[in-house]
Amino acid sequence: MKIQILGTGCPKCKKLTELADQAAKEMGLEYEIEKVTGIAEIMEFGVMTTPALAVDGKVLSAGHLPSYEKVKELLLKAKG
Repeated sequence: MKIQILGTGCPKCKKLTELADQAAKEMGLEYEIEKVTGIAEIMEFGVMTTPALAVDGKVLSAGHLPSYEKVKELLLKAKG
């Protein structure tokens, strides 16, 4: 599973990275985290506001910082 954090490196983007990493570890997922920081790359995802969370190229959340529980829920759904 590739967890992608879309954002330019703002504090919310960094926090989302921490939340996703912690949640994936707690859930025992096999994953890698990729930080997508280029504006053009972020826009290719169709995201206009950050931070955003994507898994395997599919955007799951954008424009706000979800709670830890919400991040876990999104990762669980993405896992299938």
